[in-house]
Amino acid sequence: MLLVRKIAKYLMLVLYNIFILFSRVNKKIIIFESNLGRNYSGNPRFIYEEMVRRGLDKQYSCFFILEDTRQNLPGHAIKVKRLSLKYFYLFARAGFWVSDTRMPNYLRKRKKTVYIQCWHGTPLKRLGLDLEQISMESERSLSSYKRNLIRNTRKWDYLISQNSYSSEIFRRAFNFNKKILEIGYPRNDILFQKNNRADITEIKRRLGLPLDKRLILYAPTWRDDEHYGRLKYKFSTRLDFDYLHSRLSGEYALIVKAHYLVGERPDFSAYEGFIYPFGADFDIAELYLVADLLITDYSSVMFDYSILNRPMIFFAYDISRYKDNIRGFYFDFMKEAPGPIATDTKQLADIILSEAYRQYEDSLRTFRRKFNHADDGNASARVVELIRSLS
Repeated sequence: MLLVRKIAKYLMLVLYNIFILFSRVNKKIIIFESNLGRNYSGNPRFIYEEMVRRGLDKQYSCFFILEDTRQNLPGHAIKVKRLSLKYFYLFARAGFWVSDTRMPNYLRKRKKTVYIQCWHGTPLKRLGLDLEQISMESERSLSSYKRNLIRNTRKWDYLISQNSYSSEIFRRAFNFNKKILEIGYPRNDILFQKNNRADITEIKRRLGLPLDKRLILYAPTWRDDEHYGRLKYKFSTRLDFDYLHSRLSGEYALIVKAHYLVGERPDFSAYEGFIYPFGADFDIAELYLVADLLITDYSSVMFDYSILNRPMIFFAYDISRYKDNIRGFYFDFMKEAPGPIATDTKQLADIILSEAYRQYEDSLRTFRRKFNHADDGNASARVVELIRSLS
């Protein structure tokens, strides 16, 4: 079976190079892809939806790359199965690539094609060429990872950044010397546009969330060294859900959102009415809006959620191991975290019930000035205007 897949991939790449040789780039073709086709989400989603809002999905041929093409999309976008023949044909002809993750290195970008790399977060954890060790199952060694990274980032024409802090890191960590669009993230526009009671209530009803409880969003990141196989990571946590249920279930409900790289779906059926799980394929943006409080660890969700000026708690049970042995941090997390840090479930529950996070309002204000200065609800519009100016 493995041999068959290798032969099929080889034949697809031969055809891809033939498509490049005998076809022209079409500036009216735009390819969108989120998380390597795992879902319809993130910055590419909201850039596309801005095009739909303006009616530009009728003027351009928009294609969304998906592993599961049964997902529903608004507007006139055509869903394309990832790694299909049509996938390779479109990448050979498209005038624009819009993605939030690195494309496979075997995809050659033509000179007239514009690649807008949206990226997917503000970095706390070290990344790219700044990594000093590597634990990811998909990489053979640190040196090969960095070689492949440079090959990939050379294709990018534009890179979106959430803030000046990220822009400085991206230049170095990605060896990127072209245009950085320091405009905030398109995926965060919704946090400005729908942060009101009517829209939040509508989202809660549509998602089946309780209207009479305070909602806590738990959104941890993945651990590089805890995985089942290539790019399928475990849902890693030491959170004691039984304990949380016993202490919080009267006033609170818990939304659990897995990272998009997590390859398992934990069973929370025993906590019906208290835990509301959302899988890796669900876009987190609406969950930010409904949540009164965020619990995370080292995930970049902290930088997006802080736009809402709502409290955060950091469940960092493995902070020494994570910082020293897995990734390393760009800043002193213990000092700059805009909320209290808990290392066990009892401590976490105590912080929630005592509302000790309210003591961090000054820290949150400082955090927002540093990381949210570019977000203003208009990032998607700016990218759409760029596409129009270049097509």
